Amino acid sequence: MSQTAMITATELLDAYRRRTISPVEATEAALAAITAYNPVVNAYVLVDPEGALAAAAAAERRWAAGRPLGPLDGVPMSIKDIFLTSRWPTLRGSRLIDESGPWTEDAPAVARLRESGAVFLGKTSTPEFAWKGVTDSPRYGATGNPWGPDRHAGGSSGGSAAAVGLGMGPVSIGTDGGGSVRIPASFTGTTALKPTYGLVPMYPPSPFGTLSHAGPMTRTVADAALLMDVITGFDSRDWSAMPTPQGSFTRGLTDPIAGLRIAFSPTLGYGTNDTSVEDAVRAAVDVLADAGAVVAEADPKIIEPLEAFQVLWFAAVAKVLQGHDHQLDLVDPGLVAIAEQGRGLSASQYLDATAVRMELGIELGRFHSEYDILVTPTMPIPAFSTDLQAPEGWRSSLWTTWTPYTYPFNMTQQPALSVPCGFSADGMPVGLQIVGPRHSDRTVLQVGQAFQDLTDWHTRVPNLVNRLATPEPKG
Repeated sequence: MSQTAMITATELLDAYRRRTISPVEATEAALAAITAYNPVVNAYVLVDPEGALAAAAAAERRWAAGRPLGPLDGVPMSIKDIFLTSRWPTLRGSRLIDESGPWTEDAPAVARLRESGAVFLGKTSTPEFAWKGVTDSPRYGATGNPWGPDRHAGGSSGGSAAAVGLGMGPVSIGTDGGGSVRIPASFTGTTALKPTYGLVPMYPPSPFGTLSHAGPMTRTVADAALLMDVITGFDSRDWSAMPTPQGSFTRGLTDPIAGLRIAFSPTLGYGTNDTSVEDAVRAAVDVLADAGAVVAEADPKIIEPLEAFQVLWFAAVAKVLQGHDHQLDLVDPGLVAIAEQGRGLSASQYLDATAVRMELGIELGRFHSEYDILVTPTMPIPAFSTDLQAPEGWRSSLWTTWTPYTYPFNMTQQPALSVPCGFSADGMPVGLQIVGPRHSDRTVLQVGQAFQDLTDWHTRVPNLVNRLATPEPKG
């Protein structure tokens, strides 16, 4: 495999400055990786080699003139097929959407990335309307895992995670309404941040409302911070967006974490974990303690908010399919079943679920008055077969039942980062989740960076890379 394809965005930018690698070479390497690996894992649903190479050539001219357009000029990347992207269709994994468009508008994050000079390679897969924690859809089929193509890459941003994990572009952006950047990060051994709600403007408004966030998907925390500097730019189309943060997310990223108060909750008080997952996460927590953090094992005083989250989620799914009753044969049957449940919910039930959400936020706010950071497993399980919708023998096929540690922080809108921290007994990646109070994104990233400074899990190369050779790009 081309070594250039596995270089991080931060390293690429340094190479551009030193003129040891060019944007065209980096883009050629990413496109070569797509040619080699996409037929195996099905991560991309659209690839635009000509457009990417033209954008890379323009970036190369800017770097040669000493005038890069922005912080990501010339970095090849992918975009989850949920974000509007001008000149490309946004089909959301659904056969209900007409590919003919017109497609004339960029979503806020896409607009900021384009303005920064990022090279768009194409769009990555999602389950239909990003509704679940695995990535398969009626329109495009299933997306496989870089560490085992017969295993799920997670969802709903599984295409982005698989792309990043195999060097098919070093970075991507995804959406997260209940774990959708963190579940794939955990399953694929990559890094992903769900920022504080409102930091990354969203348009059009998500049917999942204020549960839905947008965030960076990368191999390293440093790259996630780099993307945050770009995608947090203000956009008037999002009425709920926060002001653009002052200062870079890379500022203070490598500061020591000595003295930070970290609570380790292996189950949030209600979950159960695969033994090898818990072992890997406990070892990761020891790394943070060795770095000087003050670590205590402590659970927040919360009750599993599954029922309340499902009320909010199912009601949104019903809205997604509203007006399509005559086309339901085209839709993922699981999505249809959830929409049917959502249609039966009352306004009173929705308000009760919202009240549970508010109480959850209050309790976690109290918890963070004692602890700066909360760490948990990202997922209680490693990736499972693409033939299944839940782990074999699980109590339910609903994705919400096997993602107990991700969706609560969509309800509370807290920043949550997943970093790779080991492997399961059968060789699949395990993720460590790092959570902070709202608006503490820089501290969350700082803790993640400290962990990656002391470990090498984020540098591990998927087995698939060792089985398939990607040719070096031609000069």
